[in-house]
Amino acid sequence: MSLSIGIVGLPNVGKSSLFTALTKKSGFAANYPFATIEPNVGLVPVPDKRLDGLAAIDHPAKIIPATVEFVDIAGLVAGASQGEGLGNKFLSHIREVDAIVHVVRCFENDDIVHVEGSIDPKRDIETIDVELILSDIEVLDRRIDKTRKMLKADKKYQAELDFLERVHQALEEGKSARSVECTEEEAEILSTVSLLTNKPIIFAANMSEDDFRGGVENNKYFQVVQEFAQAEHAAVLPICAEIEAEISGMEPEEKKLFLADMGLEESGLDRLIQACYSLLGLISYLTAGKPEVRAWTIKQGTKAPQAAGKIHTDFERGFIRAEVIAYDDLMACGSMAAAKEKGLVRSEGKEYVMKDGDVVLFRFNV
Repeated sequence: MSLSIGIVGLPNVGKSSLFTALTKKSGFAANYPFATIEPNVGLVPVPDKRLDGLAAIDHPAKIIPATVEFVDIAGLVAGASQGEGLGNKFLSHIREVDAIVHVVRCFENDDIVHVEGSIDPKRDIETIDVELILSDIEVLDRRIDKTRKMLKADKKYQAELDFLERVHQALEEGKSARSVECTEEEAEILSTVSLLTNKPIIFAANMSEDDFRGGVENNKYFQVVQEFAQAEHAAVLPICAEIEAEISGMEPEEKKLFLADMGLEESGLDRLIQACYSLLGLISYLTAGKPEVRAWTIKQGTKAPQAAGKIHTDFERGFIRAEVIAYDDLMACGSMAAAKEKGLVRSEGKEYVMKDGDVVLFRFNV
């Protein structure tokens, strides 16, 4: 499972600079609107120190981390839902991703033009939200029409129609689909409608290097973004595209010293991926041996046979059992043999729910 995250924002908020730093791939950042037209895509390894720990035990030929796909989607502007600034094309790119990182400009710099002429994070967020909501209303109108036709043949669609009309009302009021309270059944219905404002979202508050040195909580624009996100039940992540650009080319030790000097323990990339994992309810399990040490991404609540199927469908089809040990227990023992002697390697069946950091060997027969 490769997670796909769309990076969106108004032109010149630092979106493409952040993408470039995260993926070490030129996102063609330029100081004018629409520097990005076709989306840039970059695959980024998920930082996981546990892979290094396993590699120290197994000395594998390869270390394969999980990956995240970042998609740099062109700068949206007011009127995008009506096709302004190639808007319809951009909105279709957002529709294809699993989650959205909305980059919001929270820094002042006279050398970097703001498309609206001033810094106002709330206005900027609302500019994009309006476009996403207008696009969603069009999509929902079509779905409601279809449901009304089905209702004529079968009254069971009445509850679905009532719920969809409630979501439509919220959109008309300028609220996102994700803000609508719903039951499990209603959430299931909503997941079948491709609504942009129902996608999980993180607001990345892009600040200056001075803000990070002086304390991000002192940035008045950051406080505005936090208040807005709280009302939206969304996550906020302070980030500095400038810092990320500086450290993206550094050696690990140099990078560690630079971050320590800034009072940071980890890079914006690490924090962003962890935030996206949490947002989408994802975890990683690990496999280890001489050929390779590898991380696999699964949803929280995944059972052992389905987790095995991520490796190969034969593993799921012929699943017998999973030999499992928690990563920390394995590290404390120093080897799989020592862990087995202590009885820490468990044999789990088809109903076992996988946990983050499980080190697993699947037994199967086909």
